[in-house]
Amino acid sequence: MFARLNTVAFQGVDVITIDVQVQISSGLPGFTIVGLPDKAVGESRERVRSAFHAMGLSLPYRRIIINLAPADVQKEGSHYDLPIALGLLAVMGVLPSDILSEYVVVGELSLDSRLAPISGVLPTALHAASLNKGIICPRACGGEAAWAGEINVLAAENLLALINHFKGIQVLSPPVPQIEEESVQKSLDLRDVKGQETAKRALEVTAAGGHNLLMLGPPGAGKSMLASRLPGILPPLSPAEALEVTMIHSLAGQLNEGKLLRIRPFRDPHHSASMPALVGGGASSSAGRNFACP
Repeated sequence: MFARLNTVAFQGVDVITIDVQVQISSGLPGFTIVGLPDKAVGESRERVRSAFHAMGLSLPYRRIIINLAPADVQKEGSHYDLPIALGLLAVMGVLPSDILSEYVVVGELSLDSRLAPISGVLPTALHAASLNKGIICPRACGGEAAWAGEINVLAAENLLALINHFKGIQVLSPPVPQIEEESVQKSLDLRDVKGQETAKRALEVTAAGGHNLLMLGPPGAGKSMLASRLPGILPPLSPAEALEVTMIHSLAGQLNEGKLLRIRPFRDPHHSASMPALVGGGASSSAGRNFACP
């Protein structure tokens, strides 16, 4: 018995298609995940088993092998839980495998079969759109996936809701794209600065011309105060820029309820922050830990 479906892996801001292959065969009973998984992916066995138990299902007492191809790409994160679970349901005959092949699947399973929110849903949805596929994701990430355009988005609260949807027992309503409220993203206002006319003029020239700006001065001169108010006089993000900024926040796990960002972000890292802390990097190409500094 064999089934396959698609999910993704992240390399920086790039999205790679991962083929999830599920096989149940005769032999010594076991549950093995291969394809260069990290510890979080390896722990999917217990989350999937517990989620099935919460729904009253049990895994067959046979040899279960999950292959995440291509095998030479490092698989990281908990978003492989849902594709593994749906692949097993397809092999067990609970779900039709031909329908699952039309989707890119991401999601983390809780022990009670609920789907927990994950990072990187927006770039995954855009990648699915480029493949002419839909996306299956947690309900909390549905508004984020809906920004990918005219694609089929199935955002479920739990695994049972997905099963009922495919069986026609209930229908999952399509999520609505959401935008971050301006009051939440409100930047500091330049009108609050008293004096500093020359410095404020420099900020205005920088914002109008899209220039770089270097500020020098002793502590307390007002450099940080002025810099924090620069986004308030910058033009709003264009639709393409808003998607790009939101994608980066999504991959870093800093997106608020999957809402599209409209105001240009401002980062104020500490002066002693190291280069890796600022720009990130490493084997997993993740954002720096100062990414979310206000």
